[in-house]
Amino acid sequence: ASILDLHSGALSLGKHFVNLYRYFGDKVQDIFTEEDFALYRDVRKRIQQKIAQAFGISSAAMYLTKPTFFSRINNTEAKTTHDEYWHPHVDKVTYGSFDYTSLLYLSDYTEDFAGGRFVFMDAGSNKTIEPRAGRVSFFTSGSENLHRVEKVHWGTRFAITISFTCNPDHGIGDPVL
Repeated sequence: ASILDLHSGALSLGKHFVNLYRYFGDKVQDIFTEEDFALYRDVRKRIQQKIAQAFGISSAAMYLTKPTFFSRINNTEAKTTHDEYWHPHVDKVTYGSFDYTSLLYLSDYTEDFAGGRFVFMDAGSNKTIEPRAGRVSFFTSGSENLHRVEKVHWGTRFAITISFTCNPDHGIGDPVL
């Protein structure tokens, strides 16, 4: 699994992270454009509004929280515990500040990769989401939503995780170039 956090510039690289913003300096604008960041902000706002609507809360009471990241998952063997994305977990436990988690899929199950489906682990029966480019799934981040991602068997699964908190002390601004 590889992740990129646009806020901090952190990019996972094997067992370490590199900071793209420091590494590329002013040349980072050859990689990202202001239009890229504007698109991110627009998508984040639209997801935030949909979550607020679905859960009957004000979007103004929701704050973007970290980490927000792009993920790339393939069938490469895990090098670190961080790479072991397939373990069941609860986002509120893992990340602390998360109250609502969203995933925007950027690739298609069975066309771009196999495995990699998102699984809610319910007592009665699991609920599985098949990623499709452009599909957004969102849920509350507490223990009511224990979940995991299946191991990817072939190809590459791309997604972006955007999460929100209701605690303004944990809120962050949108990333800037």
